[in-house]
Amino acid sequence: MAIFLIYKAVLVLIVFAISLGIAAYSTYAERKVAAFMQDRIGPDRAGPFGLMQPLADGLKMFMKEEIIPTVSNKYLFILGPSLAMMTALMSGVVIPWGGNITIGDNIFPMQITDINIGILYVFGVVSFGVYGIMIGGWASNNKYSLLGALRASSQMISYEIAMGLALVALIMKTGTLSLGGIVAQQGGSWINFLYQPLGCLIFIICAFAETNRAPFDLPECETELVGGYHTEYSSMKLGFYLFAEYINMFISSAVIMSLYFGGYNLPFQNYLANQIDGNVLSILQFLFFFGKVIFGIFFFMWIRWTIPRFRYDQLMSLGWKYLIPLAILNIFITGLFLMRHEILSFIANHF
Repeated sequence: MAIFLIYKAVLVLIVFAISLGIAAYSTYAERKVAAFMQDRIGPDRAGPFGLMQPLADGLKMFMKEEIIPTVSNKYLFILGPSLAMMTALMSGVVIPWGGNITIGDNIFPMQITDINIGILYVFGVVSFGVYGIMIGGWASNNKYSLLGALRASSQMISYEIAMGLALVALIMKTGTLSLGGIVAQQGGSWINFLYQPLGCLIFIICAFAETNRAPFDLPECETELVGGYHTEYSSMKLGFYLFAEYINMFISSAVIMSLYFGGYNLPFQNYLANQIDGNVLSILQFLFFFGKVIFGIFFFMWIRWTIPRFRYDQLMSLGWKYLIPLAILNIFITGLFLMRHEILSFIANHF
């Protein structure tokens, strides 16, 4: 029992460190990807190839003056970014990062916890994260912050409906709410994307809206709202909001890869399992999954620097008039596909 608890504690620290590291270097990657797409160089002063730029940015955040507006609600002003950061970090505990590690006679999964309602847990935590944005925008006592918070809350609530409906069809096919179970099912068969291409597309679009990424970054639209819900924030409170966005992007990419693109499963995995040690296989699975997640983050950045921002009415129209009906249609089509044998048998017997 003690070694199991120690392993879980170490795994929590590793996932925590990876999340923060990815968030830090996502800022560097964002600027490099933007520079590449705009035929620029990007950051290249701090360290070789600018690799120390995230550390310089972090130091700048720590050293900046801490400003709390006198007209703000001080306690809620501090609670907002803290809540956003906490919920972002909580999402990764149900993601399966690889296979099992064997140490002596003990087998340890590369997953902090595999609860049987893993998808509902992710949705619950993500839904709770909107309070961090709403509290921060309201506590600032700034009209631009409040408008940004209202935009963010209505946007996230609206797109959660389509995202949930897209997942209903996937759950109908897999028969489980466990992320570990869904990934395991894709190990010996086709990935879920081939069964659910429409649901995957809807989920990815909703993930962009849930993380406030362009072209759905209306809550922090600089040309209209100065900076959105974090207009009044500075120093590490602003850093928490920015870090939370990048951590959410990292977790969203990991969830998408787990649900629709096979998770940590390797090509020819059954053959490799008979050729190499199980621990080596688990490490290869982790690296393969991590590579998928990095590509997903690049895709988020690629879209940001390719597609212009929507108007707010277009954003809400897409969610309510198109994505929700398409998600319901996808559920209907999935139901027909799963019951095709019963339907054909009924038709044959009665007609």
